[in-house]
Amino acid sequence: MLKKKFKNYNSKLREECGVFGISNFDDASALTALGLHALQHRGQEGCGIVSYDGNKYYSEKRHGLVGDNFNKEKVLKKLPGNFAIGHNRYSTTGGTTLRNIQPFFADTNAGGIGVAHNGNLTNALTIRKKLVEDGAIFYSTSDTEVIIQLIAKSKRLTTVEKITDAIFQIQGGYALVMLAQKKLIGVRDPLGIRPLVIGKKNKSYVLASETCALDIIGAKFLREVENGEIVIIENGQLRSIKPFPKKKSRPCVFEYIYFSRPDSILNGKTTYEFRKMFGEQLALEDDIKADLVVPVPDSGNAAAIGYSQKIKINFDLGLIRNHYVGRTFIEPAQKIRSLGVKLKLNANKSSIKDKKIILVDDSLVRGTTSHKIVSMLYDAGAKEIHVRIASPEIKYPDFYGVDMPTKSELLAANKSVNEICKYIGANSLKFLSIDGLYKAMGYEKRNNTYPQLTDHYFTGEYPIEIVDKLGEDKVAQLSLLSTGSNN
Repeated sequence: MLKKKFKNYNSKLREECGVFGISNFDDASALTALGLHALQHRGQEGCGIVSYDGNKYYSEKRHGLVGDNFNKEKVLKKLPGNFAIGHNRYSTTGGTTLRNIQPFFADTNAGGIGVAHNGNLTNALTIRKKLVEDGAIFYSTSDTEVIIQLIAKSKRLTTVEKITDAIFQIQGGYALVMLAQKKLIGVRDPLGIRPLVIGKKNKSYVLASETCALDIIGAKFLREVENGEIVIIENGQLRSIKPFPKKKSRPCVFEYIYFSRPDSILNGKTTYEFRKMFGEQLALEDDIKADLVVPVPDSGNAAAIGYSQKIKINFDLGLIRNHYVGRTFIEPAQKIRSLGVKLKLNANKSSIKDKKIILVDDSLVRGTTSHKIVSMLYDAGAKEIHVRIASPEIKYPDFYGVDMPTKSELLAANKSVNEICKYIGANSLKFLSIDGLYKAMGYEKRNNTYPQLTDHYFTGEYPIEIVDKLGEDKVAQLSLLSTGSNN
């Protein structure tokens, strides 16, 4: 598959997925398409919508981007009804075949149900093997179908009871948006690793991965779904149940650092504000003298602004990003792919020539892109390049819904900071400290208290057991199973 063949091309972390749902609103599928468009940064491989008109369910799934596939004339008219859920996909388990694109739909003895899932289950393969032994037949290789099968096989009477029964059997980081007749249901994992928010447009409730999806349809942000909470929206009313033993919330730190859109709200602030504060804290931990602060666009923009303002050094765009390079363009041809980072970024020579530069980015994973950017800036005339990363060193892989390289591929897991600096070709390199990260977010020092975030990327402390683990840094993925046809 193309994704596997060119996996090492992108040295940034991959987003997870985006989910959206709306209840009791005219043209629900059209608003769902808009919501998915706002969440496009969370997944670009495929998109899908399931709608319900009070009598029948309708489903449309496509490879590629929302705007290229869901428009009023061609597709949305096939999705009637006042209820709809949608999903943007970036595969962390399963392949890229159409059958793995969500939302999934199934008929159960309690009625039809559609499920859109963001995250990853750490015991999906174990559950799947048991279900198959009991006679279950699977259509996809996505861990989301495990959830569907558990709901369908539950002996409980009502849909909500079946869902509750199912989620007690799964482990991992997940946010679920479900459509069951005229019920819109949202579920967040017991630690709140994956995000899910509640909004309201007129008298209709909305569920979404991020608040930016509420903004695009003119919905008001009400609150986040709490960790371990199930919200049920029916007949214009929202009720909540909390079936799990109470735990402290530990949201994914990378939602703050990288995944969420800068204008989305997390914990009362936009992620843009958090990223600026990371840059400010990084500046406080630094003592380098330079002429210019330059971001790696767009991921390093906010942190670079915060860094620049804190130490009062000029901020400038030393790199210009081409926003119109898509994956379909860069993947197929080796001759094109060999051009590397220049397809997406180019040096702004007038800004950087003969300057000592502080180059700011949000994270460093494999280091391949950083190496190419540093080389490009030197070729454009930069005198010195001091790389500053607005997060700690990533030393451990993820199993909760982020497409993270294995430990052997993570540069900071295998090299010291000095060795990484030499590898990327910079004059110096510095990462934000783990305590600095927490301090910037308004928490106590990480080492003096219970960790308030899911931060295993930096610490190796995994908050949820990895049942399907293979060796030190791999988890048994459903994508290892045969996917059959690519249609």
